[in-house]
Amino acid sequence: MRSVLLLAALAAAMPAPAFAADTDRPDPAALRATVARLVAFGTRHTLSTTDAPDRGIGAARRWGAAQFAAIGKSCGGCLRVETIGRSFTGPRAPAGVRVEDVLAIQRGTGDPARVIIVQGHIDSRVNDVMDATSDAPGANDDGSGVALVLEAARLLSKQRFDATIVYALLSGEEQGLWGGQLLAETAKARGWTVAAVLNNDIVGNTHGIGGEHVDNRVRVFSEGLEEAGDAAAAKTQRAIGGEDDGRSRSLAKAVVRIARAEPGIGLEVLAIRRPDRFQRGGDHLPFLAMGVPAVRFTEATENYDRQHQTVRKEGGRRYGDTLDMVDFPYLTRVTALNMAVIRDLARAPAQPASASISGALSDDTEVRWAAVPGAAGYRVRWRRADTADWSDARDYPAGTGAAVLPRVNIDDHFFGVSALARDGSESLVTFAGVPPRPASGSSR
Repeated sequence: MRSVLLLAALAAAMPAPAFAADTDRPDPAALRATVARLVAFGTRHTLSTTDAPDRGIGAARRWGAAQFAAIGKSCGGCLRVETIGRSFTGPRAPAGVRVEDVLAIQRGTGDPARVIIVQGHIDSRVNDVMDATSDAPGANDDGSGVALVLEAARLLSKQRFDATIVYALLSGEEQGLWGGQLLAETAKARGWTVAAVLNNDIVGNTHGIGGEHVDNRVRVFSEGLEEAGDAAAAKTQRAIGGEDDGRSRSLAKAVVRIARAEPGIGLEVLAIRRPDRFQRGGDHLPFLAMGVPAVRFTEATENYDRQHQTVRKEGGRRYGDTLDMVDFPYLTRVTALNMAVIRDLARAPAQPASASISGALSDDTEVRWAAVPGAAGYRVRWRRADTADWSDARDYPAGTGAAVLPRVNIDDHFFGVSALARDGSESLVTFAGVPPRPASGSSR
């Protein structure tokens, strides 16, 4: 049951999206130049100086804002650059510290309230998280993520999208994920409908601490049961079998789908079904706490001698997060994948607000979904209930809100619905559940 039924008229209106032209591909030289400049600030520790012209977190943030401003000028003012901030206090900043995020906002042309965020954190550290003066190059953690965000802004700003794209350079990650919290709070206060957060943290190394070399794979972390859901929501998610199809998991599956559709990027996505690595976290977690779909991109193999380390040699062993340890061809591919995901989601309509199924005691399943303004069509997806990846699909034109799948048993399959743009761009998939059974219902 692997066939895909496409309605002829809809197929004619929806060609498969092609990868960007060569001129729109990320430039490894530009990525290297960005990381080199970040390293040159000496330290970017959140508690470091904010007044020095060429050293510390303040200088790095001002430089990032200037880069966004230059990109915005080249695209005729398509980016609004701003710095947001507030004070945080915690064990890693007992006296308090002002945390600031630098944003470049590319307003959508059709549905500007719907927002796609791509982010990396600009702060760095050494072994002692309270050491704000020693050199902390932070080339990979997270100079690589910052370079990715700036390069995505440089290239995607040349195009126009239905949704708004926010390019974000965050501070305070190493002290408490404060930059992510600040941006999540700002998104909520401004009423943004955040469709996806792509957090890029440690995305430029390919040599693991055990000697392995992996340059054709990237890890994407996503939650299953939603942290922001209350007990009733968790109970419903469990009852309908939706543990593997929450909004963040749907985002991770979209990343996998897009990577497979773009073989020229050259990356396999290892979609890890956890919010993050064990005993560690990233700036996507505050978004998850607010119920926003968010995933973390991280290199396939980490080298812990190059993370949170004071630059030094001990017993012939090198430590430190330095420029020469970043694999820029690999970072180029991770940047290309992020850009492909942003393009697809920002061009697509919003995902359906809800979807449901019916067909108990029948060999057919009916799928229903909420209409999406501006959608050119809808894609009903399904898969066997013992698998994780969508295997089958049928497309339906705009104006359709229900479909019957003959001889597709409701108990043996999972179902979902996405919205389509005219160019074939696809929203996240909304998992289709069964409405609650009336109290007087049968229990056959």
